[in-house]
Amino acid sequence: MKHIYLNLKRFDIPGEYGGVNSLCPAPEYGSTIIRSVQDALSVYDPDETDFTIFFPEAHILSAVSAKNPDSALMIGAQSADRADTAPGGNFGAFTSRRPAAAVRALGCEAVMIGHCEERNEKRQLLRDAGVSDEQASAVINKALNDEIRCAVSRGLKVLYCIGERSEEQERWQEVLQAQIETGLQDIDRTGVVIAYEPVWSIGPGKTPADRPYIDKVARFIHSLDLQLDVVYGGGLKKDNAEMLASIEDISGGLIALTRFAGDIGFYPDEYLEIIRLYTGK
Repeated sequence: MKHIYLNLKRFDIPGEYGGVNSLCPAPEYGSTIIRSVQDALSVYDPDETDFTIFFPEAHILSAVSAKNPDSALMIGAQSADRADTAPGGNFGAFTSRRPAAAVRALGCEAVMIGHCEERNEKRQLLRDAGVSDEQASAVINKALNDEIRCAVSRGLKVLYCIGERSEEQERWQEVLQAQIETGLQDIDRTGVVIAYEPVWSIGPGKTPADRPYIDKVARFIHSLDLQLDVVYGGGLKKDNAEMLASIEDISGGLIALTRFAGDIGFYPDEYLEIIRLYTGK
């Protein structure tokens, strides 16, 4: 099974506010993207490839409303809180937070947990509190385990992101194994997919991880006998789509921006082109 994910981060913010959205007015963002891609994706066999788009929460409802009943798309949220609502317990005191119950009630089928940007934000808070880097890693992995548990209990599929930073490269196996073992401890993994993000290679001016490195890491993850699919979370794009498709132990990828020069941003026609390049269809 192949999995193609799209993480729209905060690409809905228009240029006049410092963002990269030139696609449509922000209130129409979710519905515009779904209507622009769902018909084209219907040509793919759902038993061979699935497609998930992770929206900022503000756009989930309009995306769900624009989705056809027989659409090949799954709509996801960009995180879930580590606590949830419960009968006789917390029924909604989650100001600024996103419990899994809300994600499900809004119409989502999936959630992304552990993205490097989420890990970095948690790490910065712990660093500000004087927590050592090693202790911070353990705390973050446990917090993400709580998030995954809440998401799974609500029947949400989970894309669990793992990856090593530049200062962790020499011990990448230890780092990734800890993220996997703690993050997925006592979790029903039926609906879980792992996304590998080489954090050290992501961003302007950095050298992208090459095929041998990605292949090496994917083989290591599979060697842990998790019985889970692994996708490339470091950015599936036009430049690397065919290369990633050639790696046997990689079962898809995570798309974000589709254009990195000129009018930088996300463009639905370019998203569809990346999928064509990856699938060869």
